[in-house]
Amino acid sequence: MKLKILFILHLAPPVHGAAVVGSYIQESKIINDFFDSDYINLSTANDLSDIGKTSFKKLVSIFKLYSQIITYLVKHKVDLCYLTINASGAAWLKELVIVVILKSFQVPVIYHYHNKGVRQNANSFWKKQLYKFQFSQTKTILLSSLLADDISQFVAEKDIFTCSNGIPNSSKLIHENKPVGLCQILFLSNLIESKGVYVLLDACQILKDKNIPFRCIYVGAEGDITVIQFENKVLQMGLHNHVYYQGKKYGIEKEIAFQEADIFTFPTFYDYETFGLVNLEAMQNSLPIISTNEGAIPEIVIDGINGYLVPQRNVEMLAEKLEILILNPELRNEMGRAGKKMYEEKFTLEIFEKRMVKILQTVLKDTVA
Repeated sequence: MKLKILFILHLAPPVHGAAVVGSYIQESKIINDFFDSDYINLSTANDLSDIGKTSFKKLVSIFKLYSQIITYLVKHKVDLCYLTINASGAAWLKELVIVVILKSFQVPVIYHYHNKGVRQNANSFWKKQLYKFQFSQTKTILLSSLLADDISQFVAEKDIFTCSNGIPNSSKLIHENKPVGLCQILFLSNLIESKGVYVLLDACQILKDKNIPFRCIYVGAEGDITVIQFENKVLQMGLHNHVYYQGKKYGIEKEIAFQEADIFTFPTFYDYETFGLVNLEAMQNSLPIISTNEGAIPEIVIDGINGYLVPQRNVEMLAEKLEILILNPELRNEMGRAGKKMYEEKFTLEIFEKRMVKILQTVLKDTVA
């Protein structure tokens, strides 16, 4: 008989990394064939701009979520609960209530972190006590061993598992050895300042002032930067003939955006960045990547092999690496091929699913015994 796992995780909307991975897990034939799986959506925000905000409607949704979990646990015997949990902030406090509920029903728990910030947030006696309670007699999945230091003061090494994210191989076109033309740079993320939106604009201005030919495409939803703010900034900087915002793209439209690009850049300085699924999508599409040394990104982008890592907010270095790749199409193709090979060997969705099954089986073996 299959063991029962209750997955409490984020599902879109809104679309963000944790929600994308949550959908992959919910739809996984590999995972669902191994376990008797049920799913509860942890998301209570309707869109990205709603995340972190409080409203009466959201409070009602939160209490409905708690009620749904309690009702489920009353009706079902659960062998393990998988919980996607935030590291800090209001969402962490919301999810701590779920932890209390699960522990009151004596359900074994494994957490899956898609962000970081535990060490930074544990800055008072009471927060430390809450983290001790949260992590007591539980297991934790991290996206990389590079992130273990964030929780090491609360979690023993034996209780930490690592599982890199993976994405499906949905690319149907072939990008390798793309004909040489006007070099196109792609930024694909939500318009959030800490994702490097303006850092890239400043780098584009340096390229323009040096008369280096390029085209830069921004794809993503509004975040803390609105479309009007972004487009006004482009006009003020005189970049309107070089930089274009194309809105949100999903499915085949997003695939085409990757296929039309020559370079992918993700100059994030987001404090809680852990992985960057967009970097995997770029690798899948044989694009060289320019990103930053944040979270687990150095496990994805190997400096000088499939792209470059630049210091956060370092506009000059970002522009320098962009210039190198713009002027060297053979280098772009070489790095793109290296990234594609890394994706196929380490970061496919099937590899992620099998890693997840192995971790859950290991934890269940201990808890059920």
